[in-house]
Amino acid sequence: MQQKMMRKVIYSLIPIILASIYYFGWRSLLLIGWTTIWGCATEYIFEKKYGKGKVSEAVIVTSILFTLTLPPSTPFWVATLGIIFGVVFGKAVFGGFGKNVFNPALVARAFVYVSFPEPLTIKWSNVSDSFLGGFTRFTTATVDTISTATPMLKFRETGELTDYFNLFIGKISGSLGETSAILIILAAIYLIYTKTASWHIIASVITGFLGLSFILRLLGATSVPNPLFGILSGGILFGAVFMATDPISAAKTTPGKWIYGILIGCVTVIIRGYALFSGGIMFAVLIGNTFAPIIDEGVRYYKKSKKAKREKVIA
Repeated sequence: MQQKMMRKVIYSLIPIILASIYYFGWRSLLLIGWTTIWGCATEYIFEKKYGKGKVSEAVIVTSILFTLTLPPSTPFWVATLGIIFGVVFGKAVFGGFGKNVFNPALVARAFVYVSFPEPLTIKWSNVSDSFLGGFTRFTTATVDTISTATPMLKFRETGELTDYFNLFIGKISGSLGETSAILIILAAIYLIYTKTASWHIIASVITGFLGLSFILRLLGATSVPNPLFGILSGGILFGAVFMATDPISAAKTTPGKWIYGILIGCVTVIIRGYALFSGGIMFAVLIGNTFAPIIDEGVRYYKKSKKAKREKVIA
């Protein structure tokens, strides 16, 4: 069942992958393929050691999601180290498929983000503006100036807001799969319709993010962008749809999903506005993963105690 769900996630990512090629060139697809090969090889080695020798479709999803969070110009060796680390320390050490505590793709992303900050936070790629886009070239030019940086970096440095239409269609510098809001929204609709992703988690992440952003803006926080700009930039939509909804590392109970999602949305706003990191969703989801089991246990304990009191009153 879980493997079929992973397949649907891959289907939902196809338009986003095609968009990454259109905006940044064929290097995007090559990087995704390269990372996936190393992810599968790493899982195979560990599965063979435990007498299984079978690679799950989940590691393919992990590899693709991880690569889509990377800048287009990320060196291949950095992506290789990242996916190996993510599969080993985000999945294999916990026992393999279905037993991971943290989202392996984000474990990989956090590792390379902290270990190799220059290619992950400074060097970005221009968006192809020709009719056929990146389909006619291997890659687009790499730049490292604020004027062509990601929308969130530009806002933090200058207070300037990127054009909303470009944010919506994805014609902006950024990570491979996090630029086009419309494609991510369409993927969310497909995943919710096919019951692959929890709408409770997606809705609660966005609710928490918009709610706290609105409150802080009312209080005069200049480091927090307006909610609409915030939701269309910085990977919050990608994180809410593909990362926070990981069925293994997310909360399982319905009330727990709402608490878990709101926590992630709020923490993202705080990290974006007051920490050194311009994104925030990556660390927010990992923090949510940490608390997910505790949240579910608290929900079950509350329901159990409430049921016991009800039965005591009836008796």
